[in-house]
Amino acid sequence: MPKASLKRIDAVRNFNRAYTRRLGVLDEGFLDTQFSLTEARVLHELSEGEKTASEICRTLGLDAGYLSRMLDRFAKARLISRSSSAEDARSILVTLTRLGYSAYAPLEARSRDRVGEMLGTLPSSGQAQLLDAMKAVAALTGAENASPKISLRGHRAGDMGWITMRHAALYDEEYGYGPQFEALVADICAEFLKNYQPKWECCWVAELNGVPVGSVCLVRADAKTAKLRLMFLEPWARGKGVAQKLVEECIVFAKKCRYEKIMLWTQSELVAARKLYANAGFRLIATKPHADFGKKLVGETWELVIPGRER
Repeated sequence: MPKASLKRIDAVRNFNRAYTRRLGVLDEGFLDTQFSLTEARVLHELSEGEKTASEICRTLGLDAGYLSRMLDRFAKARLISRSSSAEDARSILVTLTRLGYSAYAPLEARSRDRVGEMLGTLPSSGQAQLLDAMKAVAALTGAENASPKISLRGHRAGDMGWITMRHAALYDEEYGYGPQFEALVADICAEFLKNYQPKWECCWVAELNGVPVGSVCLVRADAKTAKLRLMFLEPWARGKGVAQKLVEECIVFAKKCRYEKIMLWTQSELVAARKLYANAGFRLIATKPHADFGKKLVGETWELVIPGRER
């Protein structure tokens, strides 16, 4: 993995400073209350239900001793009650008292109001853009601590522009493909939109925890043949089964449309893609040298005969 440059490191740090200042988390009392940000987070966890101290430590990444001292203060203020777990006497269950819920309620209301005020300065499109960016940050940094959730959806307005942009950027960075490649992808996307036949064709966008990470299209060549096109996957989303799911969806759709075979064109240097296609049952049937993307390449034609549809 490449190391991050100092310029990128400083950009993240600048964002962190600006955003924490914008949310007021550096104030002595978070959201003009008596509680610090960490105390507010602990109260929020408890507002969702009874928790053990170890669960809170694990969720928030807190030191056990630090949390224990905080809970002592909460208990002294009668904001929480503590008891031993019936299942494990070594585990301490922590519950908000009625007074604790009353103390937390203004925090919740002010937090919602503060975020609402921030979002309210943006038009609806800007709010959606901000939320998409936040999803991407959470996915890329692993902030959600959630298992990867893969989902596929059909294309919608703007997706073809995004597919073109990400194809061009990734293949330029990883393989040095020039503007000719970007032009080819743009032409394929434009052709798909102009001649889209929903009964026989489909484009899928893969999302990982709600963030778009890849795509593939299956288009009609003739009554018996479909073409797999525009397959790509973001580098950070690889190795999680997303690409396999995209190819499998193409095959399922091809069977539904009663195609006899699927064809695709790729390059010999795309090792991971070739392995993916081979594992899915495609076989290499032709090769041809070319220099269409500003460098010497060997184009490959692969074919999959749909199981049960052999000639």
